[in-house]
Amino acid sequence: MAANNDGPAYQTDTLIAQDIDAYLQTHQHKTMLRFITCGSVDDGKSTLIGRLLYDSKMIFEDQLAALEADSKRVGTQGQEIDFALLVDGLAAEREQGITIDVAYRFFNTEKRKFIVADTPGHEQYTRNMVTGASTADLAIILVDARKGVLVQTRRHSYLANLVGIRNIVLAVNKMDLVDYSEEVFRTIVADYRQFAAQIGIEDFVAIPISGFKGDNIAARSDNMPWHAGPVLMDHLETVEIAADADIGKPFRMPVQWVNRPNLDFRGFSGLISAGTVKPGDPVRIVPSGKTSTIRSIVTFAGDLDEAQAGQSVTLTLADEVDCSRGSVIAAADNPPQTADQFEASIVWMADEPLLPGRSYWLKLATQTVAVSVHEPKYVVDVDTLDHLAAKTLELNEIGVAELATEKPITFVPFRDEEDRVSPTLGGFILIDRITNQTVAAGMLHFALRRSQNVHWQALDITRETRAALKNQAPRVVWFTGLSGSGKSTIANLVDKRLNRMNRHSFLLDGDNVRHGLNKDLGFTDADRIENVRRVGEVARLMSDAGLIVLTAFISPFQAERNMVRSMMADGEFVEVFIDTPLAVAEERDTKGLYAKARAGNLKNFTGIDSPYEPPQAPDIRIDTTAMTPEEAADMIVEHLLGW
Repeated sequence: MAANNDGPAYQTDTLIAQDIDAYLQTHQHKTMLRFITCGSVDDGKSTLIGRLLYDSKMIFEDQLAALEADSKRVGTQGQEIDFALLVDGLAAEREQGITIDVAYRFFNTEKRKFIVADTPGHEQYTRNMVTGASTADLAIILVDARKGVLVQTRRHSYLANLVGIRNIVLAVNKMDLVDYSEEVFRTIVADYRQFAAQIGIEDFVAIPISGFKGDNIAARSDNMPWHAGPVLMDHLETVEIAADADIGKPFRMPVQWVNRPNLDFRGFSGLISAGTVKPGDPVRIVPSGKTSTIRSIVTFAGDLDEAQAGQSVTLTLADEVDCSRGSVIAAADNPPQTADQFEASIVWMADEPLLPGRSYWLKLATQTVAVSVHEPKYVVDVDTLDHLAAKTLELNEIGVAELATEKPITFVPFRDEEDRVSPTLGGFILIDRITNQTVAAGMLHFALRRSQNVHWQALDITRETRAALKNQAPRVVWFTGLSGSGKSTIANLVDKRLNRMNRHSFLLDGDNVRHGLNKDLGFTDADRIENVRRVGEVARLMSDAGLIVLTAFISPFQAERNMVRSMMADGEFVEVFIDTPLAVAEERDTKGLYAKARAGNLKNFTGIDSPYEPPQAPDIRIDTTAMTPEEAADMIVEHLLGW
């Protein structure tokens, strides 16, 4: 039977629909606060987040029942619920009783939506803390009231400030275990304030809490009437979010991809990192420098009259200009800088230490370029804030170093003169080129002045002209293998054959180069990397002269051999692997080097106490146990000349 449109049922349904619509409208326009909890091991971070989820009624009945069962199974301090179990989801975490990964949780209240990252407290997992902090608006630094400010408290505070978090909450936890002592709280706050001032944290909010008991979390605690400040939830709901500051900056949008669904439409899609933009605004494409104006701002929901920082849009331009992924569309009268050499703060996040001079991938916004990092200027002792001399960066160390990219990149200093941060165009990550693992996060300070003063000089005589004069194609033939494998012997034979055929070649031998160009280098991993880099640069210049360049170096690391290959034009780099078993190489030990290394009198010797990474797909592989040096030389010459 059809419902009476004038009856109570219809009116009730209408009211419910209106209430739901009003709720959705209110929820849709709530602001979003991203925050992290950090501090030392067992300071109560997971318990605090569990309590926030519980107090904001974000736990379903089945979750609550499972939580109560788990709490009884693991046993708590006489309490029915162990809130930490809501967050410590990994089995390894429950077994060890610690958080080892970044756990993200979502919850909301009547006033605001939240995304919270529970970051690990153990020093070994500091890199995970940096991951959580990189997108946070606020950091809750927890301190165990019984222990006070610890080294990891200082480390996490330093990192939070380093990555640009300006809203800091000092939550002195477990106040129930110190009888809610005001004196204990005041002493910890004074201790933290002294350290915070040293690292540039000018202001923070201190709140005495008990995540376990719920004191000063969602409601004011009767156990601490002396605390006149806010309770934690009230502060999280009302704190100002610094994201609005991005709107007042000059317009920037890194281009993520060129949207070309058909021949009639060409737009540039990306996330606006700063400023506002409207149709008709003049813009400049960086680094090309071309200018145009905004024709339209396109979104899935329709064209916009204005867009601002934090929105993902597609921009169309009035002119056909050179613009692709990695370019930045910016305000025409205030574009960002471009440079290829910088000073930066680096947080090392890999188990293997930084190798100065090694080529890594640098990813900044939508730009990815090869980069080499120089030896650090210093590392920071986060406990004393002293600047310590260092040759490298180890896991979790924070240092300052210079770096050089293979080509100019578009950037904004991570922190400007007004102490505003620009993480999108100022923050970067480093990626290992072999494993594709993220090894570091960093913040650009400024471009080095010399990078602005050095420009590539165009020459009238090209490398093609020089090669044609010699009637040959330039090549870099890179011999690699263990000491004693026969690299120099075979390379010398190839050089002699090419010479007899009137080819213009030159042999760069590893030992010979160390008498001059590289006589200042030793045999550490870092020095080996620099040795190969220098030889690679020389080989590239010689190939520009039209020569066939032969190099005979151990060059133990695949990353550096790939780096040299990337310097050359396609097809010009020929990797020759002189494949000789270690036992055979030792038998040929005419210089006695293996014997010295075995006796411990020669350190960092490849194959003994320093690794060798054999090529996985060399252009030529020479098995010296199956062919003579003369046969190997003939094989290489035939490959070079295309016979």
